This record gives sequence, C-alpha cells and structure tokens, in this order.
Amino acid sequence: MSEIRQTYHGQLDELRVDVVRLGLLATDAIAAGTDAFLEADLAAADRVIHGDAAIDELTHSLEDRCYTTLARQQPMASDLRMVVAVLRAIHEIERTGDLMVNVSKTTRRLYPVELPDPIRRIIERMGHQAGVQLRLAIEAFAESDCARAMALEDMDDIMDELQRELFRTIFALGRADEAGLQQMVQVALVGRYYERMADHAVNIGERVNYMVTGEMHGVEFGTGDEIEDNITLD
Repeated sequence: MSEIRQTYHGQLDELRVDVVRLGLLATDAIAAGTDAFLEADLAAADRVIHGDAAIDELTHSLEDRCYTTLARQQPMASDLRMVVAVLRAIHEIERTGDLMVNVSKTTRRLYPVELPDPIRRIIERMGHQAGVQLRLAIEAFAESDCARAMALEDMDDIMDELQRELFRTIFALGRADEAGLQQMVQVALVGRYYERMADHAVNIGERVNYMVTGEMHGVEFGTGDEIEDNITLD
C-alpha cells in the first residue's frame, strides 16, 4: 500500500476514533446532567453547560476533516458511506449535548425546588435509558455492528413508555397552583429532552446501518429537530 493510501486510511480511522470520543463526552454529560438535575446541584449543572464547548469543538473539527477528506480524497463506496455517516452521526451526538444543556438550565430554573419522589424516580430512569441507548449506538458505530444498531429502535419503546409514565405522574400529582404548574411544565420538558436523546441514538443506529449496507430507512430529514430540541420555557 502506498504512503498516500496509508495516510488516507489513517485519517478514516481517526474519524472513527473521534466519533467514539465525541459519543463518550455526550454520554458523560447525560450522567452528570441527570445527577445535577436530581440533586439540584447548580455547580454540577454549570459544569455540564460549560463542558458543552468541548463537544461543539470536536464536532466542528470532525466536520472540517470530513469535508477535507471528501474534497481531497473523493472516497468511493464504503469509504464514502463512512464519511457521510460520520457527518450525520456527529450531528445527532452534538444535539444530545445541547439537550443536556437544556436539562442543566432547567436545574437552575427549578432551584431550590425539591422534586417529588415519583418524579425523581422516573427522571433517573430516563437519564439511565438515554445513556444506555447512546452508548449502544456508539458501540455499534465503532464496530460497524448492524445488529446492535437496529436493536436501538426496539429499545426506544422503553423511553417512550417512560415519557408517558412521567406525564401520568405529573397529572396525578395535581399541582394546581401557578408555581406548581410552572414547575411541572419544566419537568415535562425535561422528559421531552430525554425522549429526543433516545431518538438521536436511534438515528445514529440508522447511520450505522447505512454505513455498513448502503441502505437508509427510518430517519426523517428536515423535521425541525433543531428547533424542537431547543424549546425551553423561561
């Protein structure tokens, strides 16, 4: 193999490694942000918010390298699918980081309110489920494993049910006063953020399937996810 081709394949390997690194940063943010929300820990919430800069920086670096590879190397077949999959997967991961920033900002808004135990238990499970799904998506990407990737869609049913359980619990608590109602609206939004994280993990799974097989299905384009992910109530 020529030195140029070795360099090229080394660049592709570096892209794959850094996608995994980006996924780990987002997974850590999910765990830290969830703990901060449950414990009303403002310092921890601030660390998650400021830590998102590292996710953004690595995302931009990956984008630049992908575009450089497309322009200079003009990859074909599986190599082209891999670069395209990287471009799409890092978007999903970056959005997950942004959603955890939203959760952390909600920690500020609700402080010093103590969440009812039923709400705490559900949010804890939602944070755990979001982390599990993102980790599985990253493992599937790292190993080009379609079986793991496609399992994410079935796992997403768990998160959907948790969101329904959260809504049922909010209504059952019956916080009718204005302050209590505003707090529960914020909690409902947090539940929506976690549900969106799970959706992003499913989308990464679809990117992996495309990368390996060349087939794409189940991912919706142009749905306004960026706007929806940033919905907050001040």
